[in-house]
Amino acid sequence: MRNLTLAAALAALGTTPALADSAEVADAVAADYDSHLEDLFVHFHQNPELSFLETDTAKRMAAELRAVGLTVTENVGGTGVVGMLENGDGPLIMLRADMDGLPVQERSGLDYASTATQVGQDGETYPVMHACGHDVHITSMVGTARRLMAMKDDWSGTLMFVVQPAEERVGGAKAMLEDGLYDRFGKPDYALAFHVASILPTGVISAAEGIQYSSADSVDIMVPGVGAHGASPHMGRDPVYIASQIVTALQSIVSREIEPLSPAVITVGAFQAGTKHNIISERADLQLTVRANDEDTRAQLLAAIERVAVGIGKAHGLPDELPVKVTVSEGTPVTYNDPELARRLNGVMRTTFGDIGFQPFEQRGMGAEDFSYFVAEDLGVPGYYFAVGGTPPEAFEAEANGGPAVPSHHSPLFKIAPRESVTLGTRAMVAAVLDLAGN
Repeated sequence: MRNLTLAAALAALGTTPALADSAEVADAVAADYDSHLEDLFVHFHQNPELSFLETDTAKRMAAELRAVGLTVTENVGGTGVVGMLENGDGPLIMLRADMDGLPVQERSGLDYASTATQVGQDGETYPVMHACGHDVHITSMVGTARRLMAMKDDWSGTLMFVVQPAEERVGGAKAMLEDGLYDRFGKPDYALAFHVASILPTGVISAAEGIQYSSADSVDIMVPGVGAHGASPHMGRDPVYIASQIVTALQSIVSREIEPLSPAVITVGAFQAGTKHNIISERADLQLTVRANDEDTRAQLLAAIERVAVGIGKAHGLPDELPVKVTVSEGTPVTYNDPELARRLNGVMRTTFGDIGFQPFEQRGMGAEDFSYFVAEDLGVPGYYFAVGGTPPEAFEAEANGGPAVPSHHSPLFKIAPRESVTLGTRAMVAAVLDLAGN
């Protein structure tokens, strides 16, 4: 309901809230969108690429950042790009944008919708779509670099623009760090990033002073079986039945083992087995996503999943040489905003965009972000991650009045308002940098 209230307020104003940043900055960003960034956004939207395969996107981002005047290094952590802008003494500030798309067939109805396909790392061909708004993030990064280069007299320090691969597989940040990101380019004094949010109306910025996103782990469960004729199930061990029991039992972990006030999610996103009606197969595979809001709960969930899955396999007679196997293939910790930095920059956002334009963060799902690796506690880099509203207020009003639902992220129907999202994200990044490094 809060989103609808905000949406109604914004609609009543008929425009973005009264802004405290200079009209010159706002006008310059808007003009840059009209003359350059709009075409760049459409290009990225129509040419998405899968995680760790973002070769053309990386080349275009490298070219854009070089054109601004940055010193650019490519192939960091795979397809990652780093652009450095030195401007005298001052803090080293990292600005990060993720660039990968998703294996989704776009059905947004946009006249610039993606029709791209790509061969994935597994050798299969997939439709590809920017179904999570990463095209907004990288377009806004270019806009931010262009504006801050034009405003070099207003700040001093060094900016590190990090174009990150494979956020959707929560592996790109870790890969860049393992490739020496901080050793090669310096450990930042601050790290900044944002995500466009379909659940927020355009014109709104939102950030927490603590937890911003949950942890996420991708878990694969391989359930072996003993093949047999479907008419003689007693002569085999049915992996479909065993895996079905595992799917059901996994939900007891959240409902009966995790503290009721500790958020946790176990979702089985894929169940694959068999080839024909009357064949008991020799294998079933489950793919899970697991979410938590703290590392203790995260560890408890993963340990319990293995215990339950392996135990059910044994209970249904799988021999010791055919155990259920549980593998954590990808994962990222909880993303926390540094409280002191968040209080400071939330104040900047309130001052810059007004009380209507800033909304304290309210966790309404258990999305995750591998930005957490850049700001891990042992690295000592204060991080600030914020959300930028991406859906026009009238879309929320239409939904409330019985119209179509606002599409979620990762949906084939996903779409946001690019001009409003890109320009607001750019202006917010500029405002943060000017506060942290302003003269």
